[in-house]
Amino acid sequence: MHRARLPAAARLLLTLGLFGLGAPAALAGPVVATISVTPVNWTEDGVKYEGRFFLDTGRLATAEARVPAVMVVHQWMGPGENEEMRARMLAELGYGAFVADVYGADTRPKDTKAAGEAAGRFKSDRALFRKRLLANYRKMLSLDNVDPERTAAIGYCFGGTGVLELARTGADLKGVVSFHGGLDSTNREDGKRIKAKVVMFQGADDPYVPRKDIDALLAELDAGKVTWELTRYSGAVHAFTQKGAGDDPSKGVAYDARADRRSWSSMKDFLEEILGR
Repeated sequence: MHRARLPAAARLLLTLGLFGLGAPAALAGPVVATISVTPVNWTEDGVKYEGRFFLDTGRLATAEARVPAVMVVHQWMGPGENEEMRARMLAELGYGAFVADVYGADTRPKDTKAAGEAAGRFKSDRALFRKRLLANYRKMLSLDNVDPERTAAIGYCFGGTGVLELARTGADLKGVVSFHGGLDSTNREDGKRIKAKVVMFQGADDPYVPRKDIDALLAELDAGKVTWELTRYSGAVHAFTQKGAGDDPSKGVAYDARADRRSWSSMKDFLEEILGR
C-alpha cells in the first residue's frame, strides 16, 4: 500500500514535537484528569452515612466500565479535606476512590476532644468498628463503576487502625495500607481470617505505637500466614502525612515530608502490584 510521505519541514516539526520541542497542543499537551465526585448517601441499621466517590471518567472506555477501587478510611476528625485530597490523587492514578464514613453523618467532631471521644467509641468496641467498616466497604462494592474483584483500602491514624480491622473481618480485599495507624492486636486468632496483603507505614518515633503493639500484630499476622510489610521512618512521629500536624516532632505529632512522600510512593507500587489498572 502506498503511503504519502510528509514534506521534510513537516517531518522535522513532528520529530521536534515528539521530543517535546514545540509540539502542537494536541500532541504535547498534558493529559487533564476529568475527576467526577459523586455523593454516596445511604441509611443502614438506622445510621445515615455520607460517602463520596471519586473517579476519572476520562479514563473509562465506556460509561459502564469497571475499575479497581480503593476505600479511604478517615482519621479521627472524620471524613474531610485530607481524605478527599487522597481520593482525588487515587482517582488521578486510575482508581475509583471511595471516601468512607465510619462515624455516620451525625458525628462530625469539631475539636480534638470530640474526635477522641468519637474514635474511642469504636476502638473500645471492635465489633461495632468492623460493622461500620463493612457497611462502607459493601456500599463501595455496589457502585456501578467498581470492579468488586479488585479492591483495597487505605487509612490514616484512626483509619489506619480501621483498615486492619476491616481485613480482620475476612473481607475479600486484595490489600490494605495503614498510615501511622494504631497497631494493637486484640485477638491473635483474628489474623487467620485475613485474606488481604497488609502494608503498614509507621514513624519510628511514634509515641502512640509502642514496640509491644508492633510485635503483637506481627505475631498475629504470622500466625495467619498473612503477607505483610512494615516500613518505619527514622525521626518520624505520629500523623506524619498530615500537614496540619505541625512541624515539631517533640510533641509526638508532626508532618514529615520525606515520610509522606516515600510512603505514598510505596503505596502506589503496592496498589499497582495487587490491583493493576
